[in-house]
Amino acid sequence: MPLSKKRTLTQYLIEQRRRFPQASGELNALILDVSIACKAIARQVALGSLARVPESAAAGATNVQGEEQKPLDVISNEMLIRQSEWSGHVAGMASEEMEQPYQIPQPYARGKYLLVFDPLDGSSNIDVNVSVGTIFSILRAPDELVDTGRDAVEADFLQPGATQVAAGYAIYGPVTMLVLTVGDGVAGFTLDPDLGEFKLTHPDIRIPADTREFAINTSNSRFWEPPVKRYVDECLAGASGPRGKDFNMRWIASMVAEAHRILMRGGVFLYPRDSRMTAPPAPPAAGSSAPRSGNGHAAAETLNAGRLRLLYEANPIGFVVEQAGGRASTGRQPVLGVKPTALHQRIGLVLGSRHEVERIERYHAEPSAREAPAPLFAERSLFRD
Repeated sequence: MPLSKKRTLTQYLIEQRRRFPQASGELNALILDVSIACKAIARQVALGSLARVPESAAAGATNVQGEEQKPLDVISNEMLIRQSEWSGHVAGMASEEMEQPYQIPQPYARGKYLLVFDPLDGSSNIDVNVSVGTIFSILRAPDELVDTGRDAVEADFLQPGATQVAAGYAIYGPVTMLVLTVGDGVAGFTLDPDLGEFKLTHPDIRIPADTREFAINTSNSRFWEPPVKRYVDECLAGASGPRGKDFNMRWIASMVAEAHRILMRGGVFLYPRDSRMTAPPAPPAAGSSAPRSGNGHAAAETLNAGRLRLLYEANPIGFVVEQAGGRASTGRQPVLGVKPTALHQRIGLVLGSRHEVERIERYHAEPSAREAPAPLFAERSLFRD
């Protein structure tokens, strides 16, 4: 079989590195380690109920989030750790499945990067054969951590999303794809099952600025804040409403699948904070200071002001979306500017086509107006004729 003319992930990363002659190649190597783990996870996901599950990964346990762990959650977490710990490129790792940072064991060397990941996003959909994925983020380790070689602690990971060096996700569906940014646009790679290589199939992914598609979990509508209710009601009103055009609504309940659809064809995804998700601001972690807004007051984003994890989901997906020309926001401020206050901090998230996200931000910034009279299931509803 002749070799494809499409570039491999390795070739793509080498070309990126040539733009920076001073680069050591450690970042490339770490990304390749993550990609190898993703290939192994893709194989486990494809096997489904045929996969052999170790006793240590038996179902029934709960993770630090209080969620039931599926066997593949445990297996995927282990695969990412084992593939990344030995190479000497990371100073520490943090996973959605682990309460504390993972320390690089002896005799392995420690590097200058921190790896953060959600090993299997959307795993609750495994049993119904819906696409799931792996989300990852790479940060620079603080100089003091690298110089001293000490164990990584929570405060080392509490960096705004804008400081990410690279981020991306793998999606396990009809095909396996790896979507990656190293801060210079977004590229998509499809796994060639014959060669076992990720091939560059989507070299410059761009999200259109406008869309007629939105995704939100309408079962939470009674908890939404007025700006979110206003936005959704206007979309549902269609061509006869204030927007003057019809919208389609989607909801997959898998962050990776939602983000991938937006990367491929545009749209806006909302998992906003709501009336159930208010909490006092968390105390700053050791060695960090509380985030401040432009007027000197503490930032509005609190420890549990949302459902999605800031470090494991919102920041990496937000970085990818922004690099593709979209926008990622809490609804009130750019999500990549939020200073994390805890390793497992949750946050509200709105991302996708830029003009739609900016509209939602404007609605939050406007003085509270009267609440729209049309609830989700009234005359202007999902079930109108």
